[in-house]
Amino acid sequence: MCGIAGWVSYEVDLTQRRDVVDAMTATMACRGPDDRGTWVRGDVALGHRRLAVIDLPGGKQPMSVTTPNGEVAMVYSGEAYNFAELREELTGLGHTWETDSDTEVVLHGYLQWGDAVVDHLNGMYAFAIWDERDRKLVMIRDRMGIKPFYYYPTRDGVLFGSEPKAILANPLAAPVVDTDGLRELFGFTKRPGWSLWKGMSEVGPGTLVTVSREGIRTRTYWKLDARPHTDDQETTVARVRELMTDIVDRQLVADVPRCVLLSGGLDSSAITGLAAVRLAEQGERVRTFSVDFVGQEENFTPDEMRDTPDSPFIRDVSRLVGSAHQDVVLNPEELTDPAVRRAVITARDVPAGLGDMDTSLYLLFKAIRAESTVALSGESADEVFGGYRWFHDEASVNADTFPWLAFRNGLMSQREALLRSEVGARLNLKEYVADQYRTAVAAVEHLDGESEHEARMRTVCNLHLSRFVRMLLDRKDRTSMAVGLEVRVPFCDHRLVEYVYNTPWSLKTFDGREKSLLRHATEHVLPASVRDRVKSPYPSTQDPGYAAALQQQAKEVLAEKDNPVFDVVDRDWVHRVSEVDAATMAPYQRIGLDRTLDLHHWFDIYRPEVRLD
Repeated sequence: MCGIAGWVSYEVDLTQRRDVVDAMTATMACRGPDDRGTWVRGDVALGHRRLAVIDLPGGKQPMSVTTPNGEVAMVYSGEAYNFAELREELTGLGHTWETDSDTEVVLHGYLQWGDAVVDHLNGMYAFAIWDERDRKLVMIRDRMGIKPFYYYPTRDGVLFGSEPKAILANPLAAPVVDTDGLRELFGFTKRPGWSLWKGMSEVGPGTLVTVSREGIRTRTYWKLDARPHTDDQETTVARVRELMTDIVDRQLVADVPRCVLLSGGLDSSAITGLAAVRLAEQGERVRTFSVDFVGQEENFTPDEMRDTPDSPFIRDVSRLVGSAHQDVVLNPEELTDPAVRRAVITARDVPAGLGDMDTSLYLLFKAIRAESTVALSGESADEVFGGYRWFHDEASVNADTFPWLAFRNGLMSQREALLRSEVGARLNLKEYVADQYRTAVAAVEHLDGESEHEARMRTVCNLHLSRFVRMLLDRKDRTSMAVGLEVRVPFCDHRLVEYVYNTPWSLKTFDGREKSLLRHATEHVLPASVRDRVKSPYPSTQDPGYAAALQQQAKEVLAEKDNPVFDVVDRDWVHRVSEVDAATMAPYQRIGLDRTLDLHHWFDIYRPEVRLD
């Protein structure tokens, strides 16, 4: 795992601008604390920060190969989980090796197959290859969009980086946010290619972008296709078990300490159980980490998203698999520490407004990094197997909008309540979300003969895999890499995603429960309590002290006369919410205060120019 950055210019001699590329690369030092490198030629400059995970002494980057017709150089972020098989195949085709790294395997795969190397890779990755033979840059991102990747077209080339901050460190990129950027920030639809920053775009998941003198071309090499599913229930469960076992085995490969994130839910517990079996075969004990809050278990109150606290289930899993477990227990002071909030905003480049769900994740990862460099996570299982509560809520499923915005009176859509009226009018979020929904639905492929219900559930699953999960993957990557921790997501293996996506909804829920396939495929490594547990999302503190601390910080912002946050946020709204009883504060009000404080710090850190046209 690493951070990459670069600059292609067909009219400027970049050998004279090494300092700029070094500055771009330096913004991502946290992504790669182990090493740095720069490779510069006339048309191109590549920068790299390395987090050493595979072949610690040998995987230095940028990495290049000299061919009879010119050099081919690469900067690479991520992991190719099938690199051992690819290495063997390429060896048979005449390739020789100088390292044991997966980076070298991917580079040689490009030399052998060109752009078609993407069809051979299993993993999470974002990489850029400069091919001197054609004087072109090729940028490639993994199928599910696990690793972030952004680019910024210029008059004579392109800037790129793992994160927007790398691109913004180049004087050619202006830190401008326009109406279009703000719409998605508050709309919560994950528009394909969106970046908050004007002129900057995301390399799409499963997409290849080529830059040459002729311009910029994009090609989608992978998407969710509708295919017939012919396996019966028993065969389907067995196939999911086989895939899950193989995926976890592959993703445990590392030359550094590994662990598993354990929440006590079905998803993370399944990963933990499978990992424990594999590591036991190697004579190792699995390490697990969980996040919790002071007094949460003792004072837990069921709400519309969570029926039970996590801790009892975590203990059950840890006892069953014999893990070396550590709880990271946080209090409101830690969760609302302005320094932690600023670290999260800097990591994510956007004022996301997720509050303690962001700060607790960051603090959890920081604690884990003291013990491990690689962590496996249960992220994305709900999108793949249909686990969220709104998948099973008829009103949300049939709503004429994204289900996560419709669930329980649209809590997430109420995030716009804090906007100044004139800003809300300009953003017109209702129409924006409706347009994004229509576009997303139109892109879904269906099979002939699908029932109306099966077709609708295929659409709902597609929306989550093509939109919703990508927000969560970005969040997890940014907050983990901010402390130099590599988080792997087994449920995003494209083989599993493709197989389960095309499994009929009736099979996904064959036992009358959510995630039936996963539950039955992994029940052999689960305690009964977790096997029967109802879905519970990532934890959030219920301590009223958290809301009270937000109110106090909001009052401090209100006391600032000309704070730019109030160019966007309604000052009166913040004042009213800062005076309500913290113990009875509505969820959308707490979210609004978190968003206000995020915006406050974001304006201070990035000094953006906001253009509301």
